[in-house]
Amino acid sequence: MIRRFILNEVSYFGAGCRSVLPQEIARLGLKKAFVATDKDLIKFGVADKVLDVLREANIPFEVFSDIKPNPTVSNVNAGVKAFAESGADFILAIGGGSSIDTSKAIGIITNNPEFSDVVSLEGVAPTKKKSVPIIALPTTAGTAAEVTINYVITDEENQKKMVCVDPNDIPAMAIVDAELMYTLPKSLTAATGMDALTHAIEGLITKGAWEMSDMFELKAIEMIARYLETAVKEPNNEEARNGMAVAQYIAGMAFSNVGLGVVHGMAHPMGAIFDIPHGVANALLLPTIMEFNMSAALDKYVQIAKAMGVYCSSMTTEQAAQAAVDAVKQLSVNVGIPQHLTDLGIAEADLPRLSEAAFADVCTPGNPREVSVEEILELYKKVL
Repeated sequence: MIRRFILNEVSYFGAGCRSVLPQEIARLGLKKAFVATDKDLIKFGVADKVLDVLREANIPFEVFSDIKPNPTVSNVNAGVKAFAESGADFILAIGGGSSIDTSKAIGIITNNPEFSDVVSLEGVAPTKKKSVPIIALPTTAGTAAEVTINYVITDEENQKKMVCVDPNDIPAMAIVDAELMYTLPKSLTAATGMDALTHAIEGLITKGAWEMSDMFELKAIEMIARYLETAVKEPNNEEARNGMAVAQYIAGMAFSNVGLGVVHGMAHPMGAIFDIPHGVANALLLPTIMEFNMSAALDKYVQIAKAMGVYCSSMTTEQAAQAAVDAVKQLSVNVGIPQHLTDLGIAEADLPRLSEAAFADVCTPGNPREVSVEEILELYKKVL
């Protein structure tokens, strides 16, 4: 069997590593940055930590901040227009998945104008040219958008999250600087961290998983179990912040290349229809869906239990698997994730619509256990 693994050309890690920007921009022969970020990162001074590096090196830039937490087709269209008018030759994406995903769509459409209808990018789009060069600086430890070949854009008209998969969209460079994450609120640290754990667990048990991806996902699970709760409770803990920054990147290295499952399939319509933050949706669903999938991935669940430090040699395989589920559930509770859909404003009457959308989601077929619309509905009911 032929397998493919796609990663960034170059990545940097460590507190303060944004300092390499001038030398890397020069090395790549780039001249002007189109800075894609969001208004909150500007308001709270996070973007300036990066922009100051550009200012000191006299690198010209233009800022585009019209990006929502669940970025939309309208955001992308505005970004494509702004990039064309900016005279920039590369995109500097500063933010979480929203900023980086929007940057990917802007970069792809700019170099592949035949896909100017954003909706045409859904699924695996047959683009011919690489994106405009993107240098991605994540400000959350969750989505790993800086290392993936995926991006998610909300189609407002149809209230649908479009998952777009394209090797041409991967950022040319990732700069994973934990200092950009120190001011992240506790709730966002928790939600994005649990998003990373969902990536690692779904990437471990998805149908496309294999030895190389397993290696990365298990290490990510181990690190998230070690660092997430500390990062939430001690925001300025450098070791925990850097540990989470690296862990989420490691998880992304693998899931980007092997796929996900029904947790993401069910989380996407929650975001598209109700604007629920993606990490919160994943975290709320994960333990319940792990129980549903247990019979299809028992041996992998034992590995999860070991990675999370809850395995005991006297356990049966089933006991170890349940210990893994319980550990994930407890971590979710410990970091303050809502535990019920009703806490998020979702009612039982909404569940059939969510179930149909989840069944049709591009991530759902990767689930290790086949799932029907009716089974998805029952899973939603369990967390209502």
